Amino acid sequence: MHKALAFIIILGAVFAQAATTHGPVRFRIEETWAIDRVPSEFPVGFCLLTDQKRQYVAYYNEERQMTVASRSLESNQWQYHVLPTTAGWDSHNYVTMAVDGDGHLHVSGNMHCVRLIYFRTEEPGDIASLKQFNMTGEQEDSVTYPKFLTDLKGTLLFNYRDGSSGNGMTIWNQYDLATRRWSRLLDKPLLDGEGRCNAYPLGPILGPDGWFHLVWVWRDTPDCATNHHLSHARSKDLVHWESVFGQAIELSITPDKRSLWVDPIPSGGGIINGCQKLFFDASNRPIITYHKSDQNGNMQIYAARPEGTEWTRHVLTDWQQPIEFSGTGSMGFIGIWISGLSRIGPGLLTMTYRHRVYGSGRLVIDEDTLRPTTKQIEVTQEYPEELDRIRSDFEGMEIRRAMDVGGAGDDTVRYILQWETLGANHDRPRMPPLPEPSTLRLYKLVAEEEADAANKAAEATATGAAPGS
Repeated sequence: MHKALAFIIILGAVFAQAATTHGPVRFRIEETWAIDRVPSEFPVGFCLLTDQKRQYVAYYNEERQMTVASRSLESNQWQYHVLPTTAGWDSHNYVTMAVDGDGHLHVSGNMHCVRLIYFRTEEPGDIASLKQFNMTGEQEDSVTYPKFLTDLKGTLLFNYRDGSSGNGMTIWNQYDLATRRWSRLLDKPLLDGEGRCNAYPLGPILGPDGWFHLVWVWRDTPDCATNHHLSHARSKDLVHWESVFGQAIELSITPDKRSLWVDPIPSGGGIINGCQKLFFDASNRPIITYHKSDQNGNMQIYAARPEGTEWTRHVLTDWQQPIEFSGTGSMGFIGIWISGLSRIGPGLLTMTYRHRVYGSGRLVIDEDTLRPTTKQIEVTQEYPEELDRIRSDFEGMEIRRAMDVGGAGDDTVRYILQWETLGANHDRPRMPPLPEPSTLRLYKLVAEEEADAANKAAEATATGAAPGS
């Protein structure tokens, strides 16, 4: 076998989030758990949720059964519960979770244009009590892309696509803790392709400006080449929406809402759903990064930001290579991949890319002008190199990660879920030989300064010395 590909993909309940706005802190591995063996023949998103005193992992076991594992944060003993749904080869069918205000776990996933699959615990924190439910019972027969989120009042919300690629709408539900029932948050779909197309949204993401930001592209058909019209809207309450310049929008949001267009890229113009990333500059203005073909047909990376009374688009590359892509189902590497932005110092941003001709690289960008700079920087490796080591020797294996959709409640502690699989295969089965199931591992990372302080305190206790002496 050839050496596996050292390519890391973030997969999880929330496929994309705002990029970090602070410089990296170095973390070290403090503890590792081998959760289970999982399929490695295709990628599909798993979910990690840390909530106060408990931690949950939702995934497919090696028999492809949806499974939830749970532990108390004070214990290394894991409990497991297998749910009555089994995945095939479809990389759309990720698993996602949320915990409501009463401590009940909500789980949804394994859906690509099929009937809603949703579970909720009968007893708070007890995964053995997970039971399957409908939500409203309406428009739940062709569900894809489930997502839980919480509004500013703490209300648990759920949205999903009703319909199919090229013909779908985004539906929003809200959960009532007192009655333990779901109802519609909006009496109309938030995003409606009107039978002509559908939206692929990023977010909503709560920005540092106090607004929820939504970024999306429209797509005409199941062919990924037909993505078009990068768009943006914002809301304070997820009910009333407006443009970034304060123009109120009547729902549903449809493709003809010109005030929401960030870049009116035509179908076939080189943007793909999922490439758009969101960042906020020092003035809390949203910056959207993405790729598209320029007027000469060459692929370029762009950054768009509201400046004055319009979105200003800045080109970040000067490449002389076209990248054409098309296809249906879950796509692998199409020839171009870009990360989101991150801040590496006062007035300096950075992003990485992978290009099929130019290879992998990094851009350094002046935050004020959004122009590339040749300034030399030293980039700190945030996570231990151990996490970037592929353990399998099967050709084509890649690292998959799911970040914590909850939180440890401590900025110096992070949890990361990691496993290895082959790349996407248009949601179709592969012929043998196939790799053995990989090990799903959970890592607890601690900021190096905090870990050093803890080690010194432990050494001092062992020797009878006072900490800090």
